[in-house]
Amino acid sequence: MELSEQKQIRRESLEGLRKMGIDPYPPDLYAVNATTCEILEKFPLDASLFQDVSIAGRIMARRIMGGASFVEIQDSTGKIQLYFKRDELCPGEDKELYNTVFKRYLDIGDIIGVKGFVFITKMGEVTIHVKEYKLLSKSLRPLPIVKEKEDQVFDAFTDPEQRYRQRYLDLIVNPHVREAFIKRTEMVNSMRRFLNEHRYLEVETPILQPLYGGAAARPFVTHHNTLDLKLYLRIANELYLKRLIVGGFDGVYEFSKDFRNEGMDRFHNPEFTQMELYVAYKDYEWMMSLVEEMVERIALDLHGTTAITVGDNVIDFKRPWKRISMYGIIQEYTGEDISDLDEKTLVTLAKKLNVETDPTMGRGKIIDALFGTLCEPHLIQPTFITDYPIEMSPLAKKHRSKPGLVERFEAICNGKEICNAFSELNDPIDQRQRFELQMELGKRGDSESMVLDEDFLRALEFGMPPTAGLGIGIDRLAMIMTNSPSIQDVLFFPQMRPEVR
Repeated sequence: MELSEQKQIRRESLEGLRKMGIDPYPPDLYAVNATTCEILEKFPLDASLFQDVSIAGRIMARRIMGGASFVEIQDSTGKIQLYFKRDELCPGEDKELYNTVFKRYLDIGDIIGVKGFVFITKMGEVTIHVKEYKLLSKSLRPLPIVKEKEDQVFDAFTDPEQRYRQRYLDLIVNPHVREAFIKRTEMVNSMRRFLNEHRYLEVETPILQPLYGGAAARPFVTHHNTLDLKLYLRIANELYLKRLIVGGFDGVYEFSKDFRNEGMDRFHNPEFTQMELYVAYKDYEWMMSLVEEMVERIALDLHGTTAITVGDNVIDFKRPWKRISMYGIIQEYTGEDISDLDEKTLVTLAKKLNVETDPTMGRGKIIDALFGTLCEPHLIQPTFITDYPIEMSPLAKKHRSKPGLVERFEAICNGKEICNAFSELNDPIDQRQRFELQMELGKRGDSESMVLDEDFLRALEFGMPPTAGLGIGIDRLAMIMTNSPSIQDVLFFPQMRPEVR
């Protein structure tokens, strides 16, 4: 049967219900006193429970057998079987009403509420004997039902693109998908508890910004009509959080939605979530220890162990993690010491190693390309890459003992960056010079170069204490903690190309 024909039949059912005086979308609340999970867990242990149960859910299957019918409904916690007996629900002359409503007008996908008592069938299945039922919401589209045959599951809704577009349908048909999102929330809650235990203040900073900054990225541009002002969706919240450190807070953090107008793949979505943390009177060495402790805690909270299966690997977050410098890791994987190479020589080396570059890339971006292509994919266990070239990090403080480097680290895990951190640059004169160098890269065509933020520089001129800063990619970390291969699997509604109808 064609989809359009099925939809037409359901609309006819809708009108049939209304003609019978049945509201297919009743406005009153429906009191629920149990969930399927509670019933399935507790009733086998104590048969006196749930003898006056009220539950609601979506019809996922039904078997009509004359005067008796079995229905499977699904609520937010699972599925349970219902038993309908016609002679009890519609005695005497109302049998035809039962046949009309139940057999003709109730469909898979409809949401119903039922009241009754729980028992166990001769087949040993926990079941609700329905004494009363009510239609709560009529479904006008048929569900792509998951079918089982010979212990194999055949999912009628397998197209990944459609599952991402219609997440609501994916969650109905594939309820196991919910587990990744539940785990993601548990992960964020674990991180928030950890930060609150350290007495850091959770704050909010602007999403619409007159200047974008805090990262090397291309922004989304918008316009404020009243102020006649060009604005940008933030690419990071770093510069605002550091203003709060200037203002006297010792530790602030934010779970922020950030936006970058860049490419999309299984690790990148134009809208993503970061947790950024800034703590006064600390440095990047201290922050590395904090990251190890926090992520280890998250793994234990979510899985009860620090060793987590991700794809074909077992990743262990137990402290301490490996630490190696940016130059050191490139030499380890290429055999080349690049610490003293200039931009021109780096271009030649990149070509030799089959790493793509272009004329807009300065020394820092070429080094980043070498690392990202030749080293990063091999770093499966959590590893801190430290001490970056100054050209790569315009917001980080110069290294205290290694000229030409800055005090920065990234944590790499499962072949991708999960966090980025600095000893924050608090010298306003040095910061201005770094911004000016970024503007020169912009003139060369680097669309991701930073812009000069005069107000941020003014804030630094009032004095910012030594500060450690951190940004953790929540989506990337969630991919690891839920064993999800794509960022789209941990975003309810990932960005998609326009749908072709």
